[in-house]
Amino acid sequence: MILAALDDLMFTSRIRAAASGVGADVRFARTSDEAVALARAEAPKLVLLDLNARRADPMVTIAAFKSDPQLAAIPLIGFVSHVQTDLIAAARGAGIDEVMARSAFVTRLPDLLGKDL
Repeated sequence: MILAALDDLMFTSRIRAAASGVGADVRFARTSDEAVALARAEAPKLVLLDLNARRADPMVTIAAFKSDPQLAAIPLIGFVSHVQTDLIAAARGAGIDEVMARSAFVTRLPDLLGKDL
């Protein structure tokens, strides 16, 4: 199972379509609390995080995952506009495993969802 923490309908739709294409099981969370609770209950192999999410505060979500021994080893991949360098630096400082530009994320999405982590 892969967890996607976001509140953007366009990216939710893109992730659903890509997941369907590769047969991946993706669950969605709209808030940090939902993401953490779902991760504890379902043990995802990967978390996709929209760094522009308003409801799923990305820095709170990253901190919650990295400070929880049960969740800390789960890879976190964030996506954001490549021009938001301060946000990218903040996410890296918070401990995110990988940050990519939105365009690269969309291009790599089928591979990310089909990847055996």
